[in-house]
Amino acid sequence: MRHTRLWAAFGAVIVLSFAVLGYFGLEIYRKAPPVPDRVVVASDGRTLFTGQDIRDGQNVWQSLGGQQVGSIWGHGAYVAPDWSADWLHREATWILDVWAHDEKGTTFDKLPAPERAALVERLKAEIRTNTYDAASGALTVSPLRARAIEAVSKHYTAVFGTDPAMAELRDAYAIPAATLKDPERQRLMNAFFFWAAWACGTERPGANITYSNNWPSEPLIGNHPSGAIVVWSVVSFVLLLAGIGALSWYFAAQRHRPTEDPVYPERDPLIGLQATPSMRATRKYFWVVAALIVTQIALGAVSAHYGVEGSGFYGIPLDRWLPYAVTRTWHVQLGIFWIATAWLATGLFIAPAVGGHEPKFQRAGVHFLFVCLLVIVVGSLAGQWFAIQQKLGFEANFWFGHQGYEYVDLGRFWQIFLFVGLCLWLLLVGRAMWPAFKKGGENKNLLALFLIASAAIALFYGAGLMWGRQTNLAMAEYWRWWVVHLWVEGFFEVFATVVIAFLFTRMGLLRLATATSAVLFSTVLFLSGGIIGTFHHLYFTGTPTSVLALGATFSALEVVPLVLIGFEAYENLTLTRARPWVAAYKWPIYFFVAVAFWNLVGAGLFGFFINPPIALYYMQGLNTTPVHGHTALFGVYGMLGIGLMLFCLKGLSTHRAWKTGALSFAFWTINIGLALMVLLSLLPLGLLQTWASVEHGMWYARSAEFLQTPRMDTLRWLRVLGDTIFAAGALALGWFVLGLKTGWSLRAEGDPSTEREREALQIGQPAEKES
Repeated sequence: MRHTRLWAAFGAVIVLSFAVLGYFGLEIYRKAPPVPDRVVVASDGRTLFTGQDIRDGQNVWQSLGGQQVGSIWGHGAYVAPDWSADWLHREATWILDVWAHDEKGTTFDKLPAPERAALVERLKAEIRTNTYDAASGALTVSPLRARAIEAVSKHYTAVFGTDPAMAELRDAYAIPAATLKDPERQRLMNAFFFWAAWACGTERPGANITYSNNWPSEPLIGNHPSGAIVVWSVVSFVLLLAGIGALSWYFAAQRHRPTEDPVYPERDPLIGLQATPSMRATRKYFWVVAALIVTQIALGAVSAHYGVEGSGFYGIPLDRWLPYAVTRTWHVQLGIFWIATAWLATGLFIAPAVGGHEPKFQRAGVHFLFVCLLVIVVGSLAGQWFAIQQKLGFEANFWFGHQGYEYVDLGRFWQIFLFVGLCLWLLLVGRAMWPAFKKGGENKNLLALFLIASAAIALFYGAGLMWGRQTNLAMAEYWRWWVVHLWVEGFFEVFATVVIAFLFTRMGLLRLATATSAVLFSTVLFLSGGIIGTFHHLYFTGTPTSVLALGATFSALEVVPLVLIGFEAYENLTLTRARPWVAAYKWPIYFFVAVAFWNLVGAGLFGFFINPPIALYYMQGLNTTPVHGHTALFGVYGMLGIGLMLFCLKGLSTHRAWKTGALSFAFWTINIGLALMVLLSLLPLGLLQTWASVEHGMWYARSAEFLQTPRMDTLRWLRVLGDTIFAAGALALGWFVLGLKTGWSLRAEGDPSTEREREALQIGQPAEKES
């Protein structure tokens, strides 16, 4: 009963938060930028595009890699432009130049300032006035704007085609020649690009802001931060300070409560662990994890190099076979795959050990799930390659190719396959753990949290099945962030907290009651801001202002529990010195310490750096985003995946001592390399882009004109230093894991140091330090 209040708080947070998320999801559906039935010219009624053209164009964009080739509404890759911002600027400048030429015989830039200002005011009326008629479904454009649309369309046709005059620009964008070979497909994608830009420049009915809340920054049409963006940013800052103050007060009050001195076991409680057949079957999962880490980092290096040599890799014309869209897709997707695989394998390893029971056919289930995961990885990667090579139709691409949405790129068939696999994993974990859960006792609370977190990981991936092939992009983004934020950043976080507490209680390093209270409290605290905080990804994706307000408010609260994460890191570090036998688990625990560090820096500092609406208004789609992405996704979830992998591998060889030289090298080089990658390259690039975005507009911060300057080129090359150190650490980690199979990472049975360490584990005396 001692945890009743915490469980009640947990239930209340879940119910209320998802009620808010669901209600405003309906609001997004109602107020999403409409897709007109047709786009017509006012003078003669000529149809430029139909609604089906726009929807089919969205499918063309997806088949090219979608958000892995530039971005739309600020979401996607960072080498090519943001197509919505770029189209909007090109259309605006074309109209201004035509007016300047027809009326003054010169270009817009050469006009005196007063005359430029007058034309800009005319342009605002031209672009920002909403001419969509909901009754007829028609979007009417002036003859002049129709000519501008045709001019911009010709530009994109040349970029994605074979026009030699665009070769240099294609290289800057890392887009191969003849990316789109079918002129009809190019026409359709132009229709989608126009619609995405129209939503950014046209005001909502009855409002003085655009469908995208005035994003992107574009001075020519009056796209500036709205009052809501500024006010709710200030509110988020105040709430963050208030939350930090309240949490600090709470922890200060807790410190005065009497606590018992911890009593640690004299010998390793896991020394007598007998691995069951299904537990031993998880080894191959970890071999695959190590292989995917190395592969993912190699693809990341190639993708980063495309930023300075868009058509190849050190002179090799790699884009003919593996263009940037493919390497970045695989890089992102493999990251999700190997992290998820490490976590799934950990659940399969822990469940029988906790339940004290090996269910019938458990090992067969573990083997079958492994085969399913391999099929999903290989099949989805192959499908994405065929899609980007334009070898699939719209339907086939949706089901087996590339959906174009970052982090959920795999085709719908592979999504369903993975969802079924996750449900099978939940069944395997749940039935192995159920005997322990039925026994009750104080252990039941932590077991319940573990099962809830496991169920959330399995079931919340199902949000990725909620959009269709031609769902409005605003709604597709809403559901996509359910997966990326709620699944990856939300319930992964809960699972991480629970599983680390579970491991430490099993080792006798944490009291069960203390761990349960701490996990429940931190889960309530995190989800209080984390669930509704999903909206901070949706400020500018065609959503109403209420979503912006909620996202700003609750994303600030997300950061609050992270400010005291240093206590967790310190406590984990001190555990390595609790008893001599804990030294055998030093490196898994060190990776848990790294998780705490990057949680504070990557998720906390770099996350809040871009989360307030006024910051994201200028930073969305710039290199400040991968600063947060790398340090949070790899720094937190990747490091945790590695730590869990090492912990399980240690549990499978408790009687064999490790040679940890390679592991030590891997830990420090991975962390140092990640820090250098960010501090020397990504962060300076992002800050310079932000400066450009504030002064000139988002289009300029993402343009080849700005990104291909010598200074920016130098900053991209500086990433080589961090990437090389990081890659060396990943190779060392892979070498160590492989050595556990071949034997070179294990000390020999007859080695005197092995016997001394084994004796230390059994009687609790220090072993001689490894040389």
